[in-house]
Amino acid sequence: MSVTIYHNPRCSKSRETLKLLQQRGIEPVIIEYLKTPPDAASLRELVRLLGISPRQLLRKGEAPYKDLGLANPELDDETLIEAMASHPVLIERPIVVANGKAALGRPPENVLAILG
Repeated sequence: MSVTIYHNPRCSKSRETLKLLQQRGIEPVIIEYLKTPPDAASLRELVRLLGISPRQLLRKGEAPYKDLGLANPELDDETLIEAMASHPVLIERPIVVANGKAALGRPPENVLAILG
């Protein structure tokens, strides 16, 4: 089984999720998304796999959220995707992908549902 984690080592939830996977004998592919940001197409696919809207993947407490006016409810999904692709700090974390599914590790135990 191939497992990927979109990880930020400075985030406690991300570290906890990675540790949870490793404790189960899973060594995931680790993508430090702030260093290697997903492009818009990858973000669209992550949103689809998560079964959420792009707005639900946004971190609302980050400076670019306010600076770019992303609270505006009239912004379309593509605008939000492009904002996250350009400013990966806006992407909620961690995201784990496995078995053709994805889960947000908030709380970390959420990812267990997709591991099969």
